[in-house]
Amino acid sequence: MSEIKQISLFVENRPGRTAKVAKTLSDAGVNIRALTIAEAGDFGVIRMVLDDAEKGYKVLKENAFTVSMTDVLAVEMKDQPGGLYEIVNTLGENKVNVDYAYAFVTAKAQRAMLILRVDDIAKARKVLSDKNIKIATKEEIQAI
Repeated sequence: MSEIKQISLFVENRPGRTAKVAKTLSDAGVNIRALTIAEAGDFGVIRMVLDDAEKGYKVLKENAFTVSMTDVLAVEMKDQPGGLYEIVNTLGENKVNVDYAYAFVTAKAQRAMLILRVDDIAKARKVLSDKNIKIATKEEIQAI
């Protein structure tokens, strides 16, 4: 399986909340690999890929955060103009909808990664693989 686990938190949009999330994970020895924050008025959604999603989920839950775990794909993206287009065009041509996405560049591994939440993860995995677009494993994300 090439899915990785993403942690999502529903938090109040006020000073110090993101710091509390980061401190909770840091104290547990959990490293954040990718992160995005979206605000919606008085609340926000923090989405993260962690080096140990299960441990992160557990420690956040134990600290009274509203947290969930979701399957996403981590897709290796060419770090050049058109890198994103290649991926989203392949998905669109095959009728796979991107619910949301966020990206990061790894200095150590020298590659760009796109985290994707799609409406049909199995189909996305197949059409991307058929186009020789690499999907990272949980182990590869942990090693970044």
